[in-house]
Amino acid sequence: MAKDKAKQSENEMSGGKSPAAKAASKKGPAKKRGRPPMTGKALTPIPAGRPGIPNPVDIHVGARVRLRRTLLGISQEKLGEAIGLTFQQVQKYERGMNRIGASRLWDLSRVLDVPIQFFYDDMTDDVVDQSPMLRAGLSEPPTEPYREADPMAKRETLELIRAYYRVKDPLVRKRIFELCKSMAHTDEG
Repeated sequence: MAKDKAKQSENEMSGGKSPAAKAASKKGPAKKRGRPPMTGKALTPIPAGRPGIPNPVDIHVGARVRLRRTLLGISQEKLGEAIGLTFQQVQKYERGMNRIGASRLWDLSRVLDVPIQFFYDDMTDDVVDQSPMLRAGLSEPPTEPYREADPMAKRETLELIRAYYRVKDPLVRKRIFELCKSMAHTDEG
């Protein structure tokens, strides 16, 4: 008890701080990890490719994964099982929120039965122009003629193709095909 009173009076004389606390206070306040403190300045937008903002190329690749998966009639859950992921991870890939690594893209190309180039096909000039490399001036944009949006990316097209292949009778399927072709030719002329 006498020792406790001696320590208490020693702490009171030294300002109530232990030697470790005194040493820490001499160094200044502890630095916080994470984001820098907010200032009164206006925030500038973070260029694509930075944390928090999906890269437009990742969004395009994810949309192509979704396109092919939907065309084949595979659910996100089934695709995830085939490549060892949860459906939530597949969902993030398809939205472009998570970047697809090279080995995962290889796996996706095998499961979805397409070449890797498929995921980059039909990339619009807007997507190409938003590439962080181009924005930083590290590369020149390729010059390509204007292309219209891919009709295969439309849900209507995918549903039509899936319905077409559900027709069991090959003769009926051929007649539907010929009907569509003849109707397209009459619209053009």
